[in-house]
Amino acid sequence: MEHDVNIDHGGRKTRDGIQIYHDADFAGMHKAGKLAAQILDDVADHVFVGQTTGALDDFIRNSVNEAGAVSATIGYKGYQHASCISVNHVVCHGIPGDKKLKDGDILNIDVTVIVDGWYGDTSRMYVAGKLARKAERLIQVTHDSLMRGIEAVKPGNTFGDIGHAIQSYVEANRMSVVRDFCGHGLGRVFHAPPNVLHYGRPGTGPVLEEGMFFTIEPMVNLGRAETKVLADDWTAVTRDKSLSAQFEHSVGVTADGVDIFTLSPGGRFHPTY
Repeated sequence: MEHDVNIDHGGRKTRDGIQIYHDADFAGMHKAGKLAAQILDDVADHVFVGQTTGALDDFIRNSVNEAGAVSATIGYKGYQHASCISVNHVVCHGIPGDKKLKDGDILNIDVTVIVDGWYGDTSRMYVAGKLARKAERLIQVTHDSLMRGIEAVKPGNTFGDIGHAIQSYVEANRMSVVRDFCGHGLGRVFHAPPNVLHYGRPGTGPVLEEGMFFTIEPMVNLGRAETKVLADDWTAVTRDKSLSAQFEHSVGVTADGVDIFTLSPGGRFHPTY
């Protein structure tokens, strides 16, 4: 989803327009991130063959409401759902509906909640029924590429270092990184600078500083990287109909590394662990 207008919430911004948050702001991001991650933990038991993506979204909407939080996606640029659910060759922004999950389907569920003005944004993969070997490998490589990208987050490194860590790992496994979508800054706004590319050259792009908050959310295809957006203006699919997977965490740069705001409370971030 594209950038919002960048709103100034106090504090310093870099020359690239990236907000630098305060130490106290990490607590707000943890609270929002934990709720988003808990909802993704809870929805896992509702993913099964014959289930509809619309029913999954209903569960997520109810979970957000019961927590006293706000869905960031309902009403965003006209979108009317509490999640994006992207099945098989859908890369991202899949719209929940009447589609029933089939045996072997893989799906990404992406949720963003607002808690006390802070945005918690995360997504992960799920499986309906029996997981095929090629899909299992795609999910594993995508998960591991995200973690390699996160390992590159520390003051003094660059956003190019993050992208390179992801791209080099994915391509070494003979898969492709989607270039049409990227991670983004967040905090008290849904989308803000920087664009967090999942490919790049070491040492390029803005330098990471303590207090930066952003998502890393690589989309990886078994086939080619090219995507297209369907007539609904939301759903992005692989042009070659190959399978696609995605994992997303929201993170903050600390004095000596990285803080992950959206860790799974139940250890369920990876669908086969």
